[in-house]
Amino acid sequence: MHKIESCTKYQNGIQIFWTEEEKKFADFFPYEELIDMKINVLDLLKNPAIYRIDVKNHKIESSV
Repeated sequence: MHKIESCTKYQNGIQIFWTEEEKKFADFFPYEELIDMKINVLDLLKNPAIYRIDVKNHKIESSV
């Protein structure tokens, strides 16, 4: 699991950014997927550092 550093809001979802081994990575999550994972999108946008991304399973979880 990697700490989410920032997020960008788009019309159809959220782009998630994190760093792994000093390289920047990004992944896109449509709003429907975030809702299915029970992720509060507004909180994710305001407080990305409290969320973690599981790259292999394409999931986001709160670390709180």
